[in-house]
Amino acid sequence: MNSAPAHRSPSDDDPTAAAEPAPAEPVAPADGVSVVVIGYNDASHVTDAVRSALAQGPHVREVIAVDDHSTDASPRLLAALAAEDPRVRPVLRRSNSGGCGTPRNDGIDAATSAHLMFLDSDDVLPPGSVDALLTAAREHGTPVTTGRCVRRELPSGQETDWQPGLYSDAAIIEQPGDRPSLVQDTLCVNKLYRTDFLRRHRIRFPEGRFVYEDFVFTARVLAAAPRIALITNPVYVWHVRRDAARLSLSLDRAGIGNWTARIDAHRQAVEILAAAGEQRLTHAARAKFLDHSLCMYARELGERSAEYRNAWWQTTRAYLSTFDAADFERAPAPGRVIARVVLAAPAPVDLPRIKEVTARPARLLPPYAVDDAGAPVWSRTLPQVPLDHLLVRPMRLLPLAVDAELRPRARASALTLRLHDLYGRVGAAGPVSVDIELRARDSRRTGLRLTASWAPDGVAPAHSPSAREAAPAERSWTARAELDLARLATGLWDLRLRVRFADGTHRDTTAHPVQGAGRLHPRFVLHARRGLLLLRPYRTRSGSLAVRVAPGPSAANLAVRTRLRRLLDTGRARREPPAPDHPVRAPAEPARGAAR
Repeated sequence: MNSAPAHRSPSDDDPTAAAEPAPAEPVAPADGVSVVVIGYNDASHVTDAVRSALAQGPHVREVIAVDDHSTDASPRLLAALAAEDPRVRPVLRRSNSGGCGTPRNDGIDAATSAHLMFLDSDDVLPPGSVDALLTAAREHGTPVTTGRCVRRELPSGQETDWQPGLYSDAAIIEQPGDRPSLVQDTLCVNKLYRTDFLRRHRIRFPEGRFVYEDFVFTARVLAAAPRIALITNPVYVWHVRRDAARLSLSLDRAGIGNWTARIDAHRQAVEILAAAGEQRLTHAARAKFLDHSLCMYARELGERSAEYRNAWWQTTRAYLSTFDAADFERAPAPGRVIARVVLAAPAPVDLPRIKEVTARPARLLPPYAVDDAGAPVWSRTLPQVPLDHLLVRPMRLLPLAVDAELRPRARASALTLRLHDLYGRVGAAGPVSVDIELRARDSRRTGLRLTASWAPDGVAPAHSPSAREAAPAERSWTARAELDLARLATGLWDLRLRVRFADGTHRDTTAHPVQGAGRLHPRFVLHARRGLLLLRPYRTRSGSLAVRVAPGPSAANLAVRTRLRRLLDTGRARREPPAPDHPVRAPAEPARGAAR
């Protein structure tokens, strides 16, 4: 759902305008489901959203389409849909609310069915979702029933499950405090609610311009302590359009206002849970903030202006100072480490290293410092940030660092991998081999797969006299392999590794190109069957090694376009214009509170 700046009034003779919907009088709701679709200037998608709700069948009694005073063809399209199917009930707002909360509240007020659910105008409901949710709600008598959300990247169509661990098994949760991990799913759209439950507890969204409204709404739902049915069925398809001309407020994280809005929404959610006496949920919500929100924004700091970085650092330090020891203890290791770095340093530090630690999978780059007692620490300058809790994790979760150098050749491209020891954990496990895989970015199919052996390197010297005194000598292992990259189909291929150890453990990870100019060498090769090919290693946004394969004349054009785009991006980054605190919403992506 998209919303423009608030309070833009229509002209008096606007035939599509309707009065703001008044709160519904208490009535006995009819059985079935009301689907509340919200949209603003989203004419290219709203029809698909409404029809996906209608296609759910007779369980959907009504589709309440709340238009937040669009200036495009959305009102006309909704009128046409209502003429086709009487279940469509357009609600046209006379002024724009500036956010997603007010239109959803209008839908709650207008609903006449026993159950309701929410749908954003550029997403869809998959077939059978309403039937699966309603069946579970009726069977178990639950006020809230929740199912799996699928994130679909467009235009590639690549899909990932939202919070897969939470939806791996069906369950009946007697009260939310029994399952603190529920706070990880802050979406409101993948859930079916009893209408009288929301109204009885006066559970509503924040009104007006409020970016992460889902955080507050979901906290209010959990604070009411409903019995919850959790099903494994996919019930919502969240379309993520990152190549839109302009991003929504929730996806556009370039301005510091987005981060402060996220902190404000999270603070309100935590206060709601604490006031309800839900201490386990309160701690879990803060731990989730460290593990998800903090890491997501911290890994992008290197791409921001100096003004943004300084503002972000000070704002974050102030908020983290309100957390207690229990919050940090419950957070997974990467988020806990970054939080302690931010609290320990008065100004932004170690941004490249922070980016590596917050990546998925995480990496901890050498040098590996220790304090005066020999305990692992973040760095010699921040010895108050311990790493011991990071190192007691199982090998499959350790932040191993693997460097890579790939030199494309006409027949066999040379790949060299270097595995760094991590405070002795790698050496103790005994690296044996590495499974190497090139996986297609769009379809995740495997193009190449082979195995190479690790060989120990000589002990590397310490990086400086102080480091030599503070840290043990660095060890590493090297593996070499030859890859026939010309066999790969056109497209992007990500390098994936599984490092195997003598003790039977393994770690799935990625490799990062070694630092230095000229390391990523593109190569044009002539293939007997495919003709001219461009084999181009490159560093992904997360820093991992990948390969682009392009055929024929398009190979040269692609190389030129990519180079020009990078030059333009570099120029914009150097200019570092201050980002607006409150960017205008765009009709490209719904500004949902939990856009991750």
